Amino acid sequence: MIQKNRKTIIFGFVSTVVASLLMSTNLYAKSKESSSNTSKSVETEQSRIDAYRKLSQIMSIVEEQYVDDVNTSALVNKALKGMFSNLDAHSSFMNEKEFEELNIQTSGEFGGLGITVGMKDEALTVIAPLEGTPADRAGIKAGDIIVKINSDSTIGMTIDKAVSLMRGKPKTPISLTIVRKGELKPLVLSMDREIIKIESVYTKMIGKDILYVRVVSFDQKIASEVKKAMDSHKGVKGIVLDLRNNPGGLLDQAVGLVDLFVDKGVIVSQKGKIKTENISYKATASSSDDLKTPLTILVNDGSASASEIVSGALQDFKRGVVIGTKTFGKGSVQVVMPIGNKEALRLTIARYYLPSGRTIQAVGVTPDVEVLAGEIKKGEEGLSIKERDLQQHLQNELAKVDDTEAKKSEKEDKNIISDEKLYKDAQLKSAVDIIKALSITNR
Repeated sequence: MIQKNRKTIIFGFVSTVVASLLMSTNLYAKSKESSSNTSKSVETEQSRIDAYRKLSQIMSIVEEQYVDDVNTSALVNKALKGMFSNLDAHSSFMNEKEFEELNIQTSGEFGGLGITVGMKDEALTVIAPLEGTPADRAGIKAGDIIVKINSDSTIGMTIDKAVSLMRGKPKTPISLTIVRKGELKPLVLSMDREIIKIESVYTKMIGKDILYVRVVSFDQKIASEVKKAMDSHKGVKGIVLDLRNNPGGLLDQAVGLVDLFVDKGVIVSQKGKIKTENISYKATASSSDDLKTPLTILVNDGSASASEIVSGALQDFKRGVVIGTKTFGKGSVQVVMPIGNKEALRLTIARYYLPSGRTIQAVGVTPDVEVLAGEIKKGEEGLSIKERDLQQHLQNELAKVDDTEAKKSEKEDKNIISDEKLYKDAQLKSAVDIIKALSITNR
């Protein structure tokens, strides 16, 4: 999400209605003098005035005749809530409490579950749990639908309200009731809130010559951290960029990450109603770090927003092979517009477009190679006789080999993804196999 201060101030609701009504006579008179070429725009303006008038009339009726006394400010706030809930899943009006909670959320440290949610088909849906957080350890998965937060039903609940309920003091308990595809009954998962601190980038080696880079979320310095990892592993035969369950984050970091692998062209563009929001972000040769090393990108239905920009752009540039399952499909731009000092609007102002011109919104990125998550079962070996089974094999040399393998295995637990772990992740295994094939082809 991008935060901006807007010069345009949204005036009080009542004054807007009154001003519109005062202007209606003059506007209507001018409309009579307009040519037929402008009749459509005049009719549109007149319909807007009629709509404001209708809203003003209804507000007056409710204030005068509703059985209980109503607070006009509270009534307007509720009307605004309803208005924004019917725009899209990411736009909202935030009152003082909600705006304060947003500032806490974006400060980077808060008591919560480590879960990113969005609205999908009008249901509160998990985009992704962040690794190592309470939600991850409790077994929350991308695609889970949250139907209850403790005893509160999420039907008709806004994202802001849901996030507010899930946050709280560290070490306090919370339960989520979820509906999961393939499960016959809802699941109730309990956990304790924690201060959420995430290691956004970490690396390991697969064998001796394939670099594995995991990007958990796009916060500050992602591009520079990945570049540092690549610079310290020069000469590798391939790179696996893992964006699975990455809910997104800062746009500039997504652009910077793609820029490491390409040297020209538009990485992503955004287009909205206001011309100043139509922006193209281009690759620069000076920022490119590696244009040739075989690259695979792992995604799933928990990959959203910035991670979809990275995977989709690299796919369009034909710089890497995207592997996994279709991504979430969040390709819109939101800005936070403060209204005074205590309230704010979060408004969708543009859509993202990939280098080819295609949109991500509600479509997502389709992998080049679709691989479902799961484990690869090894076939049982038949009866075979090897050197070590012979009675006169070289005992001393075999002992040396066994000792070396034991030490190597001990080291693999910390810095290397072992074959055993590789076979437990079918998507990662496919990414490695494709890199090996690309390495042979390039050679």
